Amino acid sequence: MPTFDMDPYDGDENDYMPQEDDWDRDMLLDPAWEKQQRKTFTAWCNSHLRKAGTQIENIEEDFRDGLKLMLLLEVISGERLAKPERGKMRVHKISNVNKALHYITSKGVKLVSIGAEEIVDGNAKMTLGMIWTIILRFAIQDISVEETSAKEGLLLWCQRKTAPYKNVNIQNFHISWKDGLGFCALIHRHRPELIDYGKLRKDDPMTNLNTAFDVAEKYLDIPKMLDAEDIVGTARPDEKAIMTYVSSFYHAFSGAQKAETAANRICKVLAVNQENEQLMEDYEKLASDLLEWIRRTIPWLENRAPENTMLAMQQKLEDFRDYRRQHKPPKVQEKCQLEINFNTLQTKLRLSNRPAFMPSEGKMVSDVSNAWGGLEGAEKGYEEWLLNEIRRLERLDHLAEKFRQKAATHEAWTEGKEEMLQARDFETASLSEIKALLKKHEAFESDLAAHQDRVEQIAAIAQELNELDYYDSPSVNSRCQRICDRWDALGALTQKRSEALQRTEKLLETIDQLYLEFAKRAAPFNNWMEGAMEDLQDTFIVHTIEEIQGLSTAHEQFKATLPDADKERGAILGIHNEIAKIVATYHVNMAGTNPYTTINPQDINAKWDKVRQLVPQRDQALIEEHARQQNNERLRRQFANQANVIGPWIQTKMEEIGRISIEMHGTLEDQLTHLRQYEKNIVNYKPKIDQLEGDHQLIQEALIFDNKHTNYTMEHIRVGWEQLLTTIARTINEIENQILTRDAKGISQDQMNEFRASFNHFDRDHSGTLGAEEFKACLISLGFDIANDAQKKTGMMEAEDFKTCLISLGYNMGEAEFSRIMSIVDPNRVGVVTFQAFIDFMSRETADTDTADQVMASFKVLAGDKNFIMADELRRELPPDQAEYCIARMAPYSGTDAVPGALDYMSFSTALYGESDL
Repeated sequence: MPTFDMDPYDGDENDYMPQEDDWDRDMLLDPAWEKQQRKTFTAWCNSHLRKAGTQIENIEEDFRDGLKLMLLLEVISGERLAKPERGKMRVHKISNVNKALHYITSKGVKLVSIGAEEIVDGNAKMTLGMIWTIILRFAIQDISVEETSAKEGLLLWCQRKTAPYKNVNIQNFHISWKDGLGFCALIHRHRPELIDYGKLRKDDPMTNLNTAFDVAEKYLDIPKMLDAEDIVGTARPDEKAIMTYVSSFYHAFSGAQKAETAANRICKVLAVNQENEQLMEDYEKLASDLLEWIRRTIPWLENRAPENTMLAMQQKLEDFRDYRRQHKPPKVQEKCQLEINFNTLQTKLRLSNRPAFMPSEGKMVSDVSNAWGGLEGAEKGYEEWLLNEIRRLERLDHLAEKFRQKAATHEAWTEGKEEMLQARDFETASLSEIKALLKKHEAFESDLAAHQDRVEQIAAIAQELNELDYYDSPSVNSRCQRICDRWDALGALTQKRSEALQRTEKLLETIDQLYLEFAKRAAPFNNWMEGAMEDLQDTFIVHTIEEIQGLSTAHEQFKATLPDADKERGAILGIHNEIAKIVATYHVNMAGTNPYTTINPQDINAKWDKVRQLVPQRDQALIEEHARQQNNERLRRQFANQANVIGPWIQTKMEEIGRISIEMHGTLEDQLTHLRQYEKNIVNYKPKIDQLEGDHQLIQEALIFDNKHTNYTMEHIRVGWEQLLTTIARTINEIENQILTRDAKGISQDQMNEFRASFNHFDRDHSGTLGAEEFKACLISLGFDIANDAQKKTGMMEAEDFKTCLISLGYNMGEAEFSRIMSIVDPNRVGVVTFQAFIDFMSRETADTDTADQVMASFKVLAGDKNFIMADELRRELPPDQAEYCIARMAPYSGTDAVPGALDYMSFSTALYGESDL
């Protein structure tokens, strides 16, 4: 079924309720408010339903079938709704409610999340919300007071009606009505005969409320929608209930409101009409006064009778200034006010639907403006005439004085200028001096041109004085003619000197350009010769045949440039000869040498001869160095051929020895025999090493530092050879020690092979040593239990099969026990275990050897089961030298059973095995 938005807004025209007054469908009603709303909304509905001869008792029950809901809407709207369903089934009820809801939405109301099912199901909250929306739309929305509507309009109406009552202050639709005086004031304002307002007290709200409710019900046909107890007993009465009740008062008093509105409208119209008539009278008077003043003023401004003296003209000007400062400004304000009054009057007439105002004949705004324009025209002409007359009288005196000043200034400036222009100082000047004279002359020409204006001004002033009939015009004209004649003479002399200076400058510039060209070409050529001499004499150090070939190629390329260089030398000398020719032809006074360079033709020729001498010397040096590099290359190849054979041979032998020490072919004696034969073969290879040493000495004597033909240096070969000899000797020694260990400890060959196999298995980098973790894993693989530490760690094994074996046997490797073993096999703490140290440890652990406990037991037998032994007992049971050895080293016994001379054999026994100090 459809669900409607319960929203009282639908566009701007229906915006009759503020946002905070929307029905909150997500919040349960306050019980007190819900009670007030039930009573108020039920009474409001019944006030309309009784017109149709019916009413409701329970607001959520009586609207469930939709019939009375549709009837209510028809009564309050005066329109017919769709025909209702008369069936009793739920579907019929839902249909009727939907028709009512559709009608509500058609009036621009949005019902938020309320459907017909909720009304049919008797949902109290949604039913009250729906009725409140209907009240807003049909009872409150159309209320309009002074451009406000709906809730604000209703509140403003209440405030306006109760404004005369000082003890009433309506600010809202809840607590402002609790004392009941608001309701009483509304009734008293419209029907004062119904309530004796003076007897009401603010501290008796129950009486006030009951009085208002009873009078409204009895005399105003407003049903009692609230109980006084509910309002007084609630901290904040329900706003919707109060608004609903107050809206009934508004509609009840609407007739009286209309009469009041009509009276106000009449008063307003009459007030506007009276104000407009006063504005018309003011306009007529102001226009008449202003036009009369203009009529009197214009003749005064049109009077152009000239005065003969400056004083009289200045007095006329002062009178005019008084008019502008004192008499005219007030009239300007009156004219502006006249236009403002006219525009204001016309606007008011138009807004009040009155005909436009038509001033008397000749008093229109345009008439006043035209008259004012004539005044300003006369005023402007009068002011111009005054100023022109004053300027004419002033100008005659001013022009005469100005002519005298300018003429004197110009005559002082021209003094000595003709002698300067006739001077011949440029004939012996250098180029720089000529340029300075030209700059100076150009400055004079600029100054002369600047004075042209002064001459023209002097002539113009003289002309103006003649036109104004100046009394001393003949004297002015004579002086002006002398100035113009002298000015023409200065112009001719200036042109003549300018031509002479430019001709001399051009000749000297030609020589200067040749000087500059000589300098530009001579400098790089001189640098080239100096660089060539430096390169030809430069010593060189090369180490390869390629380097000397590169130098030879570069030298040949240099020699190929010599013909072109010789041509450039000839061209440079030709420039110098051209300069000498010009100097001789035009008799130019040349002071000094070329200003752009210190290089002269003699220097160029001398350096060129030096270059030609050095070229063959360089050829011979390159030939000799080429031969030396060829010999060095032979020595490199000779050394490389031998080193490339010996180096791999040494590496191969090292690898073979490593395999022999790891592999276990035959007995230890067989391995020892094989290694000694290997050692003999290696020693027999020594002559080849010596021969390579000889070749290396020749390379060093030739100062050869690199050899691209081999990666082996003599140092590499020496180190490899020494390592080979050391390795074979160390390997033979290890086998010999293994034989001694085997024979001394009684270890079988199979055990020795097992030790070697285990060691090799964990020596993954084939270095001949085991790291700490590798050694630990090797011990565990041989069945050692090293688990005496509180924190136990499993030995690291990489082979998967060894891991499985280790877990099945339950071996653990404790840190403390392993540290003890490492101190035995690695006493120097280098972090690795050699095979010999490994064999020594394994032989000690597996062989039948004496221990400290066994020795102490033996001493106890010799001592007759005592905890100490006497010196005589030692001498009796042991050989003399060993008996004295023990006596000298045994400490005195200090036990409780000690006797004089008793010796401590227990500490002596532990010291023998390193468990204490002797």
